Amino acid sequence: MTTHSQTEKPGAFRQVLKTGTHTLHADVAPALGGEDSAPGPHDYFDAALAACKALTATWYAKRHGLALERVETHVERDDSRERQGTYTLKVKLAFHGALSPADKQRLYNAVAQCPIHKLMTTSTVDIVTEPLEA
Repeated sequence: MTTHSQTEKPGAFRQVLKTGTHTLHADVAPALGGEDSAPGPHDYFDAALAACKALTATWYAKRHGLALERVETHVERDDSRERQGTYTLKVKLAFHGALSPADKQRLYNAVAQCPIHKLMTTSTVDIVTEPLEA
């Protein structure tokens, strides 16, 4: 899959992102010259982890017949040491439904293995930047 990003208006920061059949937007904070009209790249990074944890819990519960009704995921970012190579994301989860403590533990174990968590912590990601041929 390819994700496309294009400046919405000349001279502005706001981007129009297209991935598959979905259209999203990205912007930066006013302190950086943007309008804060949409999430920024770090927000999408953090949101990817939140969504993956929730979707993994839902998938696991459906596959194993657990009575999970819904999931809440909160991701708190500490980027104060990002320039030194440390970007900390604290994830808090709530599983709602008729779940026993053992069921909830199984869900916590499952979400610890979500694909985005693994990608962020155990994979080498190679990024190649090159000109876009028009």
